[in-house]
Amino acid sequence: MSVLALSGVLVTLLVAALHMYFLVLEMFLWTKPLGLKTFRNTPEKAQATRVLAANQGLYNGFLAAGIVAGLVLGQPVLVTFSLVCVVLAGAYGAYSVSPRIFYVQAVPAMVALLLRAL
Repeated sequence: MSVLALSGVLVTLLVAALHMYFLVLEMFLWTKPLGLKTFRNTPEKAQATRVLAANQGLYNGFLAAGIVAGLVLGQPVLVTFSLVCVVLAGAYGAYSVSPRIFYVQAVPAMVALLLRAL
């Protein structure tokens, strides 16, 4: 495996790991100190939105699962589809919530797509 291909796989795995981390933050830590700090929420807002956040976390887990399944099964189309979904989710999050979502979510997926294409 070339260095470029290995780099593509490693960044792709990083994107999957990030989305598993997002799942944990949104499903289990949303109302805890780390979740409150990460998402800049008050305890009251976090409590009121915890079910929505858990749902969002589950979707992040599905994105990670698509990436990992595609890698394990040797299905590059599934990996590419999942990474494109991550980019779109990050772009929409940047538009609707905070521009920093683009850098945390979409940019790593875009780098993974670029490395995989080379």
